[in-house]
Amino acid sequence: MSLASASLIEHFEDGLAAPICLTWELTYACNLACVHCLSSSGRRDPRELTTAECKAVIDELERMQVFYVNIGGGEPTVRPDFFELIDYATRHHVGVKFSTNGVRITPEAARRLAASDYVDVQISLDGATAEVNDAVRGPGSYDTALRAMTNLRDAGFKDFKLSVVMTRHNIGQLDAFKELADRYGAQLRITRLRPAGRGADTWGRLHPLPEQQRELYEWLLSHGESVLTGDSFFHLSGYGDGALPGLNLCGAGRVVCLIDPVGDVYACPFAIHENFLAGNVRSPGGFPQVWRHSELFEELRSAQSGGACTSCSAYDSCRGGCMAAKFFTGLPLDGPDPECVKGHGQVALASAVGTAPRPSQDHSHRSRPVPVTIGRRPERLSAPDRACDESPLAGFVPEP
Repeated sequence: MSLASASLIEHFEDGLAAPICLTWELTYACNLACVHCLSSSGRRDPRELTTAECKAVIDELERMQVFYVNIGGGEPTVRPDFFELIDYATRHHVGVKFSTNGVRITPEAARRLAASDYVDVQISLDGATAEVNDAVRGPGSYDTALRAMTNLRDAGFKDFKLSVVMTRHNIGQLDAFKELADRYGAQLRITRLRPAGRGADTWGRLHPLPEQQRELYEWLLSHGESVLTGDSFFHLSGYGDGALPGLNLCGAGRVVCLIDPVGDVYACPFAIHENFLAGNVRSPGGFPQVWRHSELFEELRSAQSGGACTSCSAYDSCRGGCMAAKFFTGLPLDGPDPECVKGHGQVALASAVGTAPRPSQDHSHRSRPVPVTIGRRPERLSAPDRACDESPLAGFVPEP
């Protein structure tokens, strides 16, 4: 680890006056039912923040000098006020990066997005082929994503992001993902699969195997300077053959947090559970009060014990790994990461069977997604049985 990185970690451990990376899920509504969805999205929550409340949060972020927000969901573009909120944020000096499955990135929308200097787009795709992607994200989602990428490219939107969650089924497609991104003038962004949301049920079947972790690490050493990772693979630094770009630090409550569709603030975008709930933006003092004074965030910013991991030679490199990955696999927060490259996580998991906490919320469509089966596509969702289960795309006809 470089001296610069060490200095930044020391600075960040005590927390900052405002988050560097704020994730904001605008809605739980989604037209897909991805089997690894960290927020178990599908149905809209009727309590979600109104347009006026969202604008009030943006005003707070502007006063806090938050540079940009990562907007997600659910599928954020299905909110009728999506572009209104994007425009409001950029007018108030808050840049926006949003993740989408591409369903509403029409040619017109792509041209509108390309005209802004303060908006970035991430198209989610979890397979370089339809067979691999659609087994995880649903039938037709591969074609939808590529159509959106075509529209962005044709509109002149340069360096939008192709965002991939790494699984054991797509690790071997890393070069193909890079070629796909280059073909569309995009930048590849890869992130780690966490056992959160619906991913809690599928992590055991989807997370990369140990030999694939090594393959990913070596690929990042060769390509890391041109690929974004969101600092999500710092647990791989324990291999010790070279430093990966980014910080090897869990920033939960220190430099990152999540605002969910109903205004609840969580310490980490991958830890949507009552144990990591810090407050709500609707409370007195709003988001600034939660960020600066919540009891949970103050605790996370205090000196943390590395537990048994501190005796490991790789601790200074991996810092014990990901808090959310440990929590949702039933491991202690001061224990090893479940994907510890030294193998300590596998040993710990063997004694943690049946102890993993369940995600606190589930907004899945009434028909739950089927298990991942490469080579056989899941069945379509059944019809809704009440108004709030209705498709968020009701009345929307996608381009042919």
